[in-house]
Amino acid sequence: MPASEAVRLGRKRALPSCPNPLFLQWLTELRDQAKEKGLKIQYTYQKAISSLNKYPLPLQNAKEAKILQNFGDGICKILDEKLQRYYRENGAGAPIHSLPQGVPPPGRQDNNSLAPSRKVNREFCIINAAGDQGKDKGGGGGGGGGGGGRKKKREYVPQKRSGGHAVLLVLYRQSQIPGSKGYMFKMELQAEAQQLCDKSFTVPDLGSKYTAWSSVSTLIQRNLLIKTHNPARYSLTEEGLALAERLESVERGTKDDPEEVRSEGEEEEVGVVDLTGSDDGEEEKEEERESSSLHSPAERPRSEASSQATNRKANGERLLPGTYEIILCVDFIETTGGSHHCKQELVKELQRNGVNFDVRKLNVGDFLWVAREKVTPVPGQLRAPEGKELVLDYIIERKRMDDLCGSIIDGRCREQKFRLKRCGLRRPVYLVEECGKAASHLSLPESTLQQAIVNTQVVDGFFVKRVQDVRESAAYLTVMTRYLTKLYQNCTLICRSRELEGDGGGSDEEERGTPSCSLISFQEFNHGAIKNKCQTVREVFARQLMQVSGLSGDKAAAILELYSTPHSLLAAYEQCASEAEKEKLLSSIRYGKLKRNLGPALSRTVYQLYCTQGALS
Repeated sequence: MPASEAVRLGRKRALPSCPNPLFLQWLTELRDQAKEKGLKIQYTYQKAISSLNKYPLPLQNAKEAKILQNFGDGICKILDEKLQRYYRENGAGAPIHSLPQGVPPPGRQDNNSLAPSRKVNREFCIINAAGDQGKDKGGGGGGGGGGGGRKKKREYVPQKRSGGHAVLLVLYRQSQIPGSKGYMFKMELQAEAQQLCDKSFTVPDLGSKYTAWSSVSTLIQRNLLIKTHNPARYSLTEEGLALAERLESVERGTKDDPEEVRSEGEEEEVGVVDLTGSDDGEEEKEEERESSSLHSPAERPRSEASSQATNRKANGERLLPGTYEIILCVDFIETTGGSHHCKQELVKELQRNGVNFDVRKLNVGDFLWVAREKVTPVPGQLRAPEGKELVLDYIIERKRMDDLCGSIIDGRCREQKFRLKRCGLRRPVYLVEECGKAASHLSLPESTLQQAIVNTQVVDGFFVKRVQDVRESAAYLTVMTRYLTKLYQNCTLICRSRELEGDGGGSDEEERGTPSCSLISFQEFNHGAIKNKCQTVREVFARQLMQVSGLSGDKAAAILELYSTPHSLLAAYEQCASEAEKEKLLSSIRYGKLKRNLGPALSRTVYQLYCTQGALS
């Protein structure tokens, strides 16, 4: 019976045609592009296609499609951009509820009809000089037909003064400097490339979520750029180096390939579209081209260009005196959960004292201060633009005695101090609340807790401030805020990158008692302090070692200098001739400022941890 139902004959009801074939065509092209690149966004496009096929009414623009399921802001924005370009090419009165002649209806083709779809994709997604000549009715594939050589697959060349164009040029110029490291970090690359780009690398345009940095994902997908390591390092592939070299020749006015690399004087209709995508790979969009007059920089020596780029970078990332204000940042954990009354009392005390503070998520520490740029609201814009925020070199970890006791027992105390040392801020402070008689009812003896506090100051090098209760904590934060406001009031603050300068070491100004004016941006600081971010093998190995009793961060760092991974350590053990030699392998490693030996006891413990077969006794 099921078989007879499967072959039942009868008159089939004709499926109605979609009243929005142009939108359906564009969605199909976007889906096919994403499918060819293996992007998951293809499934979102397919859902939008299904919704549009079911909608029986004609749409005048993409904004009307927001009422349909699976049509978000991103898809509607892409369709509207395509619609505006369609009107520019075909006139303001061009029909949008019917396809051009010779174009098959999308949405219900079989597998053999993908070639025409891709041909139309080239017509709509890449603007070429042939115009309507590319829309011939001839057969498909690649090189034949009336278009001649224009029908072949076009090479991707980013639009001049776009994000991709600037990134390729900067990486190429950096690679030509003698003794260059061959790669650049994100902040370094953004600062250098910003001078060659009309669009911001950090702030999206009004009404858009894309920046010039979004084009980097397109460069990676097209095998022009490679991203490695953590923090990320960006370098050119062989293909990217060849393309960047041709782009550089155009910049110098010695163009050698007029067919693949466009000249500066061509009109907008002849240029090659710079396709970009979001950093998270959500949706691809075409780079906006607003500048019509493009200027090529004069050729100059490499050393001079490098020094000028460095000066521009410093000038573009500085805050002058009077253009910023000092804000106390309070971790939101300090205002919610736990003892709600005590935490709200802290906020009320700060408000009572007139402290300018902001509650936000801090990935390390409980309190810190930022220099926030003063910005003026833009007329006609609801919210004022976000100003730069640079983190001052002071960070506070607040500990009640009961919290200190718990963190010592479960090992959090050691890890927190290690992360505070590595966060990039040079003045860590330990704020200890005595809590009166509460210390006498804790799991650890008071003498043990007092010794831990002394070790924090003497061994770890933290400044320790003791207070009695929440009110004294708020008073200390108030005094510190006013002190830092006065201390930095005449300073010119320059943004530095941890990726370029590392974590340690103060400047010459600090040695003379003047605060350092070179500060980390809050965004980079907070991102670098994420506890559960993607970690390298070296970082995981360090965490493993620090779980051993008595093995501090300095000792773990000393071991990592010689053996950066468990594999290298195990290989060293295999080279040892006897068990006694294996047990003493790490004993002579020197650590810390005093360069003391790690000692035979810890060396034996680490050996037993990594080389004992079966359960540890």
